[in-house]
Amino acid sequence: MRRLPAIFAIATLLGATDLPENSLAELTARMAQTDRERQKSLERYTGTQHYVLNNKRFKTHAEMTVRMAYGPRGKKEFQVLSESGSEWVRKYVFRRLMRAEQESAGGSGYTETRIGPENYDFRLIRIEITDGRRFYLLNATPKTKNKYLFRGRVWVDAEDAAVARVEGSPAKNPSLWTASVHFVHQYRKIGPYWLAASNVSQTDVRLFGSTELTVEYSDYVINQPAAGAASARP
Repeated sequence: MRRLPAIFAIATLLGATDLPENSLAELTARMAQTDRERQKSLERYTGTQHYVLNNKRFKTHAEMTVRMAYGPRGKKEFQVLSESGSEWVRKYVFRRLMRAEQESAGGSGYTETRIGPENYDFRLIRIEITDGRRFYLLNATPKTKNKYLFRGRVWVDAEDAAVARVEGSPAKNPSLWTASVHFVHQYRKIGPYWLAASNVSQTDVRLFGSTELTVEYSDYVINQPAAGAASARP
C-alpha cells in the first residue's frame, strides 16, 4: 500500500467530519482487501530510487541513486547506480534505509507495518476532491509503538481504497538525540497499482540541527521477468 502529485491542491471539501462506524469499518476492510489483492497480483517490479540528504548547519550533502527490484514473498534487492557526497551519510543513512526497506517489505515485517485496521485506529477527518479524484482523509493512531508505525494522517483513494498519501511522525522516537521527525509520503497510480512517488522527511536532531531527507521514486517496470532483477548491494 505503501505514492499522487507533489502538492495536494484541495479543490473541494465534501461531507461531514464523521462516517458512520459501519461505513468506516467497510472502508478499512476494503483497504485491507485491496492490499491483499495487490500482494497477490504484483509478483515483481523494478524502479529507481534517488536519495538526497542535506544538513545546512554542518553543510552536509549526499546523494545516491539505486535500482530496486521487488520479487516474490516481498523480497527487495538494491543495486547502487551512483553516489556522491558524505561517505558517512551514504554508509550509515542511505544503506540503513535500504536494509530497513528489506526488513519491512515481506513476511511478518510487512504484516507489522501494513497501513490497515490491524495496526491502526482510524477516524474520518473529511472528504476531499483533488485532481478529479475523491479521497477520504483519515486520522491514524497506531495500536503499538512499533518503530515502523506512525501517527498522523492518511489519504485513501475512494475508488480504489488505496493509500495515496501519508503524513505524520514515527510512533516511536528513533533516538534520545532526535527532537522531532515529520514526513510526507506520496503515492501515484502506475497501471492498477499505487506505488511510492516521493518521501520527504524533516528531522531535528539535538546538536546537529535540522536535516532533510528526500527520496524520489521513478522508472517503474511492473511484473518484469525474474531474469531482470537487480543484485543486492546495499
